[in-house]
Amino acid sequence: MACGLPRIRAMHDWFKRSALFALFCIATSPYSIWACSDFYTKIPNVPRALCRAADLKPSAARSVQGRPILLRDLALAGAQRRVLVVATMHGDELSAASVALHWLQMAQAAPLQTHWRFIPVLNPDGLMRRKPQRMNAHGVDLNRNFPTPNWQRETKVYWEQRTGKDPRRWPGPKPLSEPESRYLYDEMARFQPQLIVSIHAPYGVLDFDGPVMPPTQLGRLYLDQVGVFPGSLGNFSGVQRGIPVVTVELPHALVTPSSAEMARMWRDLLAWMDKTLPVQQPVQPEADDPVLAQVVEERVYP
Repeated sequence: MACGLPRIRAMHDWFKRSALFALFCIATSPYSIWACSDFYTKIPNVPRALCRAADLKPSAARSVQGRPILLRDLALAGAQRRVLVVATMHGDELSAASVALHWLQMAQAAPLQTHWRFIPVLNPDGLMRRKPQRMNAHGVDLNRNFPTPNWQRETKVYWEQRTGKDPRRWPGPKPLSEPESRYLYDEMARFQPQLIVSIHAPYGVLDFDGPVMPPTQLGRLYLDQVGVFPGSLGNFSGVQRGIPVVTVELPHALVTPSSAEMARMWRDLLAWMDKTLPVQQPVQPEADDPVLAQVVEERVYP
């Protein structure tokens, strides 16, 4: 029996170290680990390494069923342009979340003077159903739940007459009735984006709402402005508030574009942003004023 004591103690120490390591991993990145082993496994073309590298963090918001809405901020010091990327507002548009995560990786690889905020899955409850659904857990189409003018009348007319009371497009009982749409509404107020990129599927077009010249194409998607709908994010942000909304309608809800096509779309988006929303360059001091030059250098490049 005495001969077995060292072995028992060694096993005890090994289990103890393993438990401590597991607790450390959970404490350091609980939501990334959980997300990448839970609902992000349903998203096409997202290896676990890509999901882990996204390093998603919990926002202050949760879905109807209590799932955290995850986000990731990417910003260099002094970034002067703010862009919000939101995807999977409709839970059955799985490719939208995939493209958001691939674009997040591209933003990490080539940081620019832009503060990016990515929300890859706004509607986790719709995504997590056995058969993913467009609506959230209350059966509300989140993209008809934003507070556009005359919401009660216009959404009722739209839903009843244009959709024939299609349950997949029910706007809800009142504007911002849902925690997911309220979160995005509040996030817009907090973040103050100069541009919103909203990723959807499966119409295979590029839509746009806003006061600036729209992009004509992103990759193989060409501009086709499909209209303004009551309660939609494009109407609320682009038309009513003057914050441009680029709506990317991918060709397929369950299949992502190729890696080359996603990269091409990303490059086209950046090129349009540089042309339409240029980053303001810091004012440079006179060359013969070294004191002022030092002050500006410390202020602009800490």
